[in-house]
Amino acid sequence: MRRRSSILARLAGAVAGAALAAATVVAVAAPAQAATLTQVTGFGSNPGNLSMYAYRPDGLPANAPAVVLLHGCTQNASGYFTNSGWQKYADQWKFALVVPQQATSNNSSSCFNWFETGDTARGQGEALSIKQMVDYAKSTYAVDPARVFVSGLSAGAAMSAVMLATYPDVFAAGSVIAGLPYRCATSTTSAYSCMNPGVDKSPTAWGDLVRGAYPGYAGPRPRVAIWHGTSDTTVAPANAVESRDQWTNVLGVPQTPTSTASLPGGTSLEVYGNDAVRLYRVSGMGHGTPVDPGTGADQCGNVAAYFLDAICSTYRDALFFGLGGGASPTPTPTATASPTPSPSPTASPTCVTASNYAHVTAGRAYQSGGYAYALGSNQRMGLYNTFYTTTLKQTGPSYWVIGC
Repeated sequence: MRRRSSILARLAGAVAGAALAAATVVAVAAPAQAATLTQVTGFGSNPGNLSMYAYRPDGLPANAPAVVLLHGCTQNASGYFTNSGWQKYADQWKFALVVPQQATSNNSSSCFNWFETGDTARGQGEALSIKQMVDYAKSTYAVDPARVFVSGLSAGAAMSAVMLATYPDVFAAGSVIAGLPYRCATSTTSAYSCMNPGVDKSPTAWGDLVRGAYPGYAGPRPRVAIWHGTSDTTVAPANAVESRDQWTNVLGVPQTPTSTASLPGGTSLEVYGNDAVRLYRVSGMGHGTPVDPGTGADQCGNVAAYFLDAICSTYRDALFFGLGGGASPTPTPTATASPTPSPSPTASPTCVTASNYAHVTAGRAYQSGGYAYALGSNQRMGLYNTFYTTTLKQTGPSYWVIGC
């Protein structure tokens, strides 16, 4: 019998979401007679004790793509399917949706167990159950094995990172919305500190965790889109930067964006490498999936608890995955600022050791995305709080560097 975990009632997902329709039909191998979200049984050994739901739009051709959607805590498959906007583009562009659902017997808050080592390793637990759902879709729905993608919110986003790390041979790309880096936590206790204030690791250290998820793997790695609201108090925005560091390191591209752009809904976009990693920051948005209800081509979703009116992230992700029959929309880029050259040192440098919070308050540093950066040199000092201490040296007017 699966162990119970009561963590993270405050993590992710719409409170309740819609209850599964009473008329939901249990499907095995027969094609759906109408385009509805349908429960599937018998998809594999299911060691993670998850439920599988699938959506196949009318007229789905053979060799179509598929997207796996992972809900957040207190959500279910039906609620995420209904509010996220993915049905609109599945109907329009003809791809299948696979929607796993957590059981309260696994986690009392219906969170995917992204922090349990037995559920986040290749060939085990919930990760294997989700992979078996993909295998079922490939064999039963004739899904294209080269075009399988994954996206999720919060606990589901953290599980999305799990799938990208443990099964890089299965997923071509993925989306992490208000989520966390892979293996940030390996226990209930550490999960909370990962969520807020976050854990600071080097890009190499983060990358090694992903590489260790499938030792010896030398094939292509999935591309990754990261979304985060700048006012998220449930999963700190610092996690977006740590996720960026993890996946850019894994994909072998620098942590400096190749381009930046401004998008609707107060959203900024940073592109890394040859569009290998994207980081979207939604200004002022809290914890949730960004949606933008409406009938426009780039509008989708319904506003509900943890579905927040800002920008249709689903549209952007679908095109990032290549599902729209063309390239992802290319916003007008803005030049990425070059680092300010260091001025000549002063004769008697001033050195100050203080918390990162105190440095920012005193004007020796500034904060962005939950991190503190030295004024002038823009060197990252670590998390912006009273617990991280840094020594800064002034080498010129309004110019500080780490160390003394």
